[in-house]
Amino acid sequence: MSRLRVTPAHGQGRDRLYVSLRDGTTVAWYDKDSGRVSVLSGAGREEVLSALAPYLTGEVTVGPPRVPTPADLDRLSLHPDDDLAPNRPGEALHAELDAVRAAGSDWSSGSSGSSGSSSSHGSLLWRRWRRWRQDPRQDPRQAELLAQETIGDRLDRLEDAGWRVLHSIPLPGAARIDHLAIGPAGVLAVRTLPARKRRVGVADPLVRVGRAAPVPHLRWARRAAERASRALAADVRPVLAVAEPARLDALPMPPDVRILRDTEIPALASLGGVLKPADIESLYATARDRHSWLRV
Repeated sequence: MSRLRVTPAHGQGRDRLYVSLRDGTTVAWYDKDSGRVSVLSGAGREEVLSALAPYLTGEVTVGPPRVPTPADLDRLSLHPDDDLAPNRPGEALHAELDAVRAAGSDWSSGSSGSSGSSSSHGSLLWRRWRRWRQDPRQDPRQAELLAQETIGDRLDRLEDAGWRVLHSIPLPGAARIDHLAIGPAGVLAVRTLPARKRRVGVADPLVRVGRAAPVPHLRWARRAAERASRALAADVRPVLAVAEPARLDALPMPPDVRILRDTEIPALASLGGVLKPADIESLYATARDRHSWLRV
């Protein structure tokens, strides 16, 4: 029986297999995306490859771990509370909806919402929670969250093409950038628009979804890109990503805002010519630091 064991790990846009001794000491890892097996000093190369053999696909390179770049070192020095990379798409909405569920749980157990003792605000929250409990889809935040998850998933898949993606970046004043994508085609500040099975009409700067009143989404998208440009000291292009529209009418197309259906996001992988890999990593290291966004 081999003295090595193989354990999968997922996170930070990476898919890896770690090889460790029985006592848990890591001796090597296989990065599936790059096709590289990194073997630590003192580990047996052939034994590591033998343990990984059932999992290796295609050609792989084998060698010591690469020397970290300055961007790698910057990321390693970040305090977990200041690192935005772990944020999920719609992170803020997750927190809001979790709070609604928690408050509703308290009310349903009898700790709040009883006759006469609730404030008018508490009564309003109680009614909203009751409606949400009967049909969670009635809460517009649920549709917004689903849209952000749809767009976020599409953007995350660009990482194989050399992109770096962050989600739900907090800005001063309670504003947020839904997604920030940094890749060979440049830096994109992406605003999500939920439009499941509804018609979307664009008349710059207004956007109408279905029969709802027009909303200045393009103005907000431009504003988010401007703030991101100041934070990163780089050119940032605004993008409006429309999730699952039945129809999208945007003629004439705004010259400065890219409007994409969710199904068109994968096409970004074929674009390039703006940023080199080192530039992408440097901008990503800056963008994932919460402090970079405090004064924009």
